[in-house]
Amino acid sequence: MAAERSSVREVSPWLRLTSSQAHGGNGIADIQRSRLVSAASSVVDELGCDGASVLRITARAGVSRRTFYEIFENRDECLLAAFERGLQQATSELAAAKLHDLPWRERIRGGLWVILCMLDREPALARLCVMHSLRGGPELLARRQQVLRQLIAVVGAGADEPSARSAAPTALTAEGVVGAVLAILHQRLSEERHEPLQSLLGELMGMIVLPYLGAQAARRERERVAPAPRSGPQVSDTPQGSAVEPAAAELLAQLPMRLTYRTARVLADLADHPGSNNREIAERVGVSDQGQISKLLARLLRLGLLVNAAERASVKGEPNEWSLTRMGLQITHTIGAQGRTGMFGARS
Repeated sequence: MAAERSSVREVSPWLRLTSSQAHGGNGIADIQRSRLVSAASSVVDELGCDGASVLRITARAGVSRRTFYEIFENRDECLLAAFERGLQQATSELAAAKLHDLPWRERIRGGLWVILCMLDREPALARLCVMHSLRGGPELLARRQQVLRQLIAVVGAGADEPSARSAAPTALTAEGVVGAVLAILHQRLSEERHEPLQSLLGELMGMIVLPYLGAQAARRERERVAPAPRSGPQVSDTPQGSAVEPAAAELLAQLPMRLTYRTARVLADLADHPGSNNREIAERVGVSDQGQISKLLARLLRLGLLVNAAERASVKGEPNEWSLTRMGLQITHTIGAQGRTGMFGARS
């Protein structure tokens, strides 16, 4: 786990973050880990870190305590993984925004807009990263401090701008600016109802640029029109795509069924072979009993993960033509199965 947490990569000139690499297991272990992390986020949002016990997390995830301790050493490690998931989503969205060629002020504005939009779309994740992480264990607090130091360095780069004020701000200035922004976000997120965080873009940018570029630049930032709201990362059409719809993790945790190894194989197979019939799917995933594959496909249909084109076209007597729905694609991406049926090895 130490090697996992020490991995560092550059995701954009706006923000340098570390993110956990994928859990070392494959197949059902990946599914169980994803369910536990999603459940941990949900429980923390309801009860805070203090109330997020292993018992509550495993009950929410539908995973046994024994399985929990096969994946995580303790509760705090699971909460850290939930925090890392939020960071990973942020880094992916920042990288997709392609801010690296912009001047400092535009990088800050573009990056802040990406983050505010993400926090609006994912209020539970926002509260976990901004609020609840303050009451996490030592490793989570240390990770949070690492992220804050990186944010401070990004903001502090404003002192090197050609248009920066002659009386250059000190390193403490950036620390104060980042602390003030987080305090405002913390306050808004703690309120039962609040205006979208996106509405804060102009005021927050004014606060950030004021000590570096002066009052005139700060006023211009407050008066600038915000861009169109971001809809978030989309499910990729290519097997190499790794972006996941933000709600997919929650969908995975809330499914009223256990995602077994066989179920995961069926979803992964249909991601690669849309339009397949029962017999073709059964042959590829190694299910010899046609009755079993029919029951499984029917259940996935009822859950809204599959669609049967033959049934929709009312063609009687023709073989089924199964494909994943959008939600099915989201779930498949979340468990790491899209385009990677080989990840399940030779088990059947």
